[in-house]
Amino acid sequence: MDDQPTVLAEGLTFPEAPRWRMGRLWFSDMLAGRVMNVDLEGRTEIVLETPGWTSGLGWLPDGRLLVVSMQDRRLLRLDRDGLVVAANLETTTSFVCNDMVVDEYGRAYVGEVGFDIHGGAPFKPAALVLVQPDGEAQVCDADLACPNGAVITPDGRTLIVAESLADRLTAFDIRANGTLSRKRVWAAVDGLGPDGICLDAEGAIWVASPMKNALVRVAEGGRVTHRLALEPPMPIAVMLGDHDRRTLFICRAPHPSVATKSRQGRIDTLRVGVPGAGRP
Repeated sequence: MDDQPTVLAEGLTFPEAPRWRMGRLWFSDMLAGRVMNVDLEGRTEIVLETPGWTSGLGWLPDGRLLVVSMQDRRLLRLDRDGLVVAANLETTTSFVCNDMVVDEYGRAYVGEVGFDIHGGAPFKPAALVLVQPDGEAQVCDADLACPNGAVITPDGRTLIVAESLADRLTAFDIRANGTLSRKRVWAAVDGLGPDGICLDAEGAIWVASPMKNALVRVAEGGRVTHRLALEPPMPIAVMLGDHDRRTLFICRAPHPSVATKSRQGRIDTLRVGVPGAGRP
């Protein structure tokens, strides 16, 4: 593994929800309300813009993009004629929606913050919502502590989500209809406040820890195999990509309270030994 990351793209606000697809890194510039991508030379492209914040990204089997619209709690879909509402999540969530993972069938699993943490509201459990390709939404689990970054194992049988306010990665079995069962702790990650995560080919998970300004690779059960301390800005989310899936893309930004004005958000890269899970 490289000693320190190198800068790929700068001048962003708050890059989040990175996804590797078609030879480019796709991501939400969250506080700017836009979805972007960047190639391996650092050339960025704005894919779409929305009036509010954007977060989780994914794709339907036919290639249409899904994006979480955070503040109005909608799942949006980019059709040929533009953005449409794929699902209204107001009745299944209680506060700002957040990250998402989409499976091979186009089923989206969307997390939420659960309560106004920055406004000083008391803790409230948050939901993980399943949205079927036809837009039907249902709560899979209503007792999570800010479900954030999520991954699905290559066999499609297990979903793992970072609970940012519980310092753990939580796993579920995925039933044939997409609903979840057998909730369990996949790994405790004490003190990390895990945000975005990604899965590698050995079944370990890279965790971005904004609280500790660190990247951590953890195996099931909680054994830490790699830990890299970083200088600010803090790491928000990670994704493995490139032609060999051995480049770790790191979304970084200062705290949201200053990120919009500072535009110090950026994406760094780090070469690692184990490639990402799944298809390149």
